[in-house]
Amino acid sequence: MRLLSVGFLVAFVLSCASGPHPTAVVASEPVSAGPAFDEARAVHVLRRMAFGPSRQALADLRRQGVEEWMASQLSRPGAPLPAGLEAKLHALPTLTMSMAELVREYPPKRQREEALKDGREPQRPALIGMEQSAAKLLRAVESPNQLEEVLADFWFNHFNVSSDKGAVRWMVTAYERDAIRPHVFGNFRELLGATARHPAMLFYLDNWRSVRDGMPERVSREALSEDDDAPEPAELKPGLNENYARELLELHTLGVEGGYTQQDVREVARCFTGWSIRKPRQAPAFYFRRRAHDPDDKWVLGQRIPGQRSVADGDQVLDLLARHPSTARHVARKLARRFVSDTPPPALVERVAKVFLDSDGDLPTVYRALFQSPEFWAPEARAAKVKTPFEFVVSALRATEAEVTVRPRLVQSLAKMGEPLFRAPAPTGFPEGAAPWVNSGSLVARLNFSLELVSGRMPGTEVALKTLATPAEPTERAWVEALGQALLGAPPSEETRATILDALSKRAEAASAVGETRPVDVSLIAGLLLGSPEFQKQ
Repeated sequence: MRLLSVGFLVAFVLSCASGPHPTAVVASEPVSAGPAFDEARAVHVLRRMAFGPSRQALADLRRQGVEEWMASQLSRPGAPLPAGLEAKLHALPTLTMSMAELVREYPPKRQREEALKDGREPQRPALIGMEQSAAKLLRAVESPNQLEEVLADFWFNHFNVSSDKGAVRWMVTAYERDAIRPHVFGNFRELLGATARHPAMLFYLDNWRSVRDGMPERVSREALSEDDDAPEPAELKPGLNENYARELLELHTLGVEGGYTQQDVREVARCFTGWSIRKPRQAPAFYFRRRAHDPDDKWVLGQRIPGQRSVADGDQVLDLLARHPSTARHVARKLARRFVSDTPPPALVERVAKVFLDSDGDLPTVYRALFQSPEFWAPEARAAKVKTPFEFVVSALRATEAEVTVRPRLVQSLAKMGEPLFRAPAPTGFPEGAAPWVNSGSLVARLNFSLELVSGRMPGTEVALKTLATPAEPTERAWVEALGQALLGAPPSEETRATILDALSKRAEAASAVGETRPVDVSLIAGLLLGSPEFQKQ
């Protein structure tokens, strides 16, 4: 098996590296659904607006029609979940706990040791990340609100924080639940404001300890310690901190080429002095520290921000940025990159940016403009992107109709592929483009995951392959064709078909050499199909 896997991997790497990654998408007229069901068109929609096709999802599109299904996805934020999925999520208690409850029930090492001395047995904080990752996987696999899950993944990545940074571990569950998810079908300004005020963002980008220039060290220490939850000594570096201001301009709003200067970064940082956290290690909550705020006038992007001793300075900056043309283009470009192409056509970006501005950042209106564009439907857009590890794992679980009860091994598989959930190492989040994911280490991990999944060796997952397809005859070639259609949404390519049949032939020769006759290895066929270049594309 090892030699066959490595041989297949070579073809896989070369194909992914040299496969279709168009530098531009040529516009064409949207394809009419017509009287007959266009399965290729439905598969394209499910690869972009959902986490890949499944037999149930395709049946839903056949019943509703592609356009009606798309419309329903755009109009069902917070729609009820299936009872089975609700039960699985209910079994993860950390999902509904406040940040204060998480700190108390899953304390850091020092507090845990103190609790043990008192005879109490607190839980380890690693369980918080495990349950949040489990919930993300379960929702992506089983929720009928697929677009909502895709958007929650997109916007968390856009406003990234990492649970690997100190106290963020106890904040990130609430950040996704309270700052991201409620706003993915809302208004961009509301989403921007929710992330700006959340303790996870304030801690992750150090704004919680940013104070006005010239504030005496003794006074700044008192200002940051006035709630009896003093920062660690290493965090008590008095002065203006520009981290959040820089990422707000570069990543969250205007974009790296959005027309701002280093002086703008500094002025924005001055506007956000005092935006802090009360009790960051006990009961984190947004708190405006008036004494730490710079009360003088500021100038941002040529506009005067009248100095006030309130949060109004920061809110005025958010208002300005949310309505800026550069923000519209930056957000439009990122959405087009996620849903159309790694290099989206400039004309598409400009049209979607105009909709963003005309609608005052109404996100459902922006999404509709993107999904109704000819570029979204262009033949060149189909299978033009490479799945991220998360998209790959979820699409494999959906395609195989796996029964999933998330175990640590499943979450760790994503980390091996380079995408540890909620732990992106930089404020930029995980990359959307293909290049970072097309490397031998990640691809070996993908193929190993595929083979473990379909052979029943991935804890917490059960796959019944023979219920997915009914071949015309019980031959290897027939199984390749039948499972290829079921898992890929289309017949496998000649290259993939030949590679799989060659692998099966070599295994048969090895078995024959020792006097064995083996039945068709359906698991190997399925595993190699999931590891094929076609399945990596979306």
